Amino acid sequence: MRVLGLDPGLQHTGWGVIEVDGNRLRALADGAIHSTASLSLAERLMQIYRGLEAVIADYAPDEAAVEETFVNKNPTSTLRLGQARGVVMLAPAMAGLPVAEYQPTVIKKAVVGTGTASKDQVGMMIRTLLPGCLTTTPDAADALAVAICHAHHRASVRTVAAALARDGAMLSGKKTPRTKGTRG
Repeated sequence: MRVLGLDPGLQHTGWGVIEVDGNRLRALADGAIHSTASLSLAERLMQIYRGLEAVIADYAPDEAAVEETFVNKNPTSTLRLGQARGVVMLAPAMAGLPVAEYQPTVIKKAVVGTGTASKDQVGMMIRTLLPGCLTTTPDAADALAVAICHAHHRASVRTVAAALARDGAMLSGKKTPRTKGTRG
């Protein structure tokens, strides 16, 4: 399975594609889509959309994951980031991909082990978890972290779903588990 991780930004939108095979992760590609500051907002958003269309066409991911927007002190910057994030979520959705969202602290915790990790710590863990990966930009490293977070969370969700299905089958009368020290 291929996961496309996305780190939205109006000026630089990071992207990273990983391949997931059980517990094994492998980086396939990463980069950043840059918008031209002198263009109108609509044109910049179109640049991001078209760039993501090309990435999706080139790497054929199965799922996408996006970092959630944090609230900035500058309301104008926050609104523009939100608009870029909308385009970043729209592009994979329009390609038929499921899109998951993760808060920055959840991403850092999944990759580094703590939600307060620095960018340097995240970058170091990206290189550790994806040997041979030479991220092209900090935005690309963040996008790979989003993809890794999604891979970990996706595996956990599948494990829980399998356990619930197994327990549901047992409760429906197919088999009743016996616990030590009880009768019945």
